[in-house]
Amino acid sequence: MSEPTGAARRRGPFQVGDQVQLTDPKGRHYTFTLEAGKNFHTHKGSFPHDELIGAPEGTVVRTTGNVAYLALRPLLPDYVLSMPRGAAVVYPKDAGQILAMADIFPGARVVEAGVGSGSLSTFLLRAIGDQGMLHSYERRADFAEIASQNVERYFGAPHPAWRLTVGDLQDNLSDTDVDRVILDMLAPWECLEAVSKALVPGGILCAYVATTTQLARTVESIREHGTFNEPSAWETMVRTWHVEGLAVRPDHRMIGHTGFLLTARRLADGVEPPLRRRRPAKGAYGDDYPGYGSGKDTGTPDGKRGASGGQDAADRG
Repeated sequence: MSEPTGAARRRGPFQVGDQVQLTDPKGRHYTFTLEAGKNFHTHKGSFPHDELIGAPEGTVVRTTGNVAYLALRPLLPDYVLSMPRGAAVVYPKDAGQILAMADIFPGARVVEAGVGSGSLSTFLLRAIGDQGMLHSYERRADFAEIASQNVERYFGAPHPAWRLTVGDLQDNLSDTDVDRVILDMLAPWECLEAVSKALVPGGILCAYVATTTQLARTVESIREHGTFNEPSAWETMVRTWHVEGLAVRPDHRMIGHTGFLLTARRLADGVEPPLRRRRPAKGAYGDDYPGYGSGKDTGTPDGKRGASGGQDAADRG
């Protein structure tokens, strides 16, 4: 049985063509590709690539200036943060949430819109494996080219489960029986009709948006569409800690807001979402609320919003 694509590049001694991540005494990282006969240069001296070829991971090399560097293969989170960019990358903290909360599994059939620099595509491909399917859509040809190069560089070859289409998802989506759809784009609500037709019952839609207005409109549009269950929305923040002797404290810098995530599951054909009983905060749905839906699913018998922002007084009783 052959190894999954890219697995051979993740273990064993360093080989020509491998990505190497050097860590200097101050914890700074430097990434390069091993080539026979080449030298790695820094302002603290240099050393030949040949010194690492055939050596195990975790080797320490010294430059001509006698500075020690630890050599390891970059992890995928390291790789996506250092790879060439056309658009902003999906941060590892968000990619990890997408893999977990969208339940990406080996062999899954996944559609992705908004490839950017290929960060999330790489995470998805590694999760679904060679037997899965990832069909990515990207509007801009220059972004698609950069993403393709980044993905191929990581796996060492074109990934057999990946297909990349340049164009809008809502105009080009022809896939059926899709398990998961990931939308990383400005207006995911524009794709709901196409996504709904492509997803299997129980399939998951996951959207990644940057602003609260995008989040609100996406959630309201999903509710109005009527083919998904009640969406869940959240964001993640990561704070590292400084640990040295008795000095144990949070670091002064953290990875705060990068974007919002939301998920919703496809209902069976012909099924209406159950009426959600909730008590909106007073003023949440005022008379001037622009809305994105028709007023359904507020918990009132007739679907109308009261002027106080919720149910009428009698209904609240």
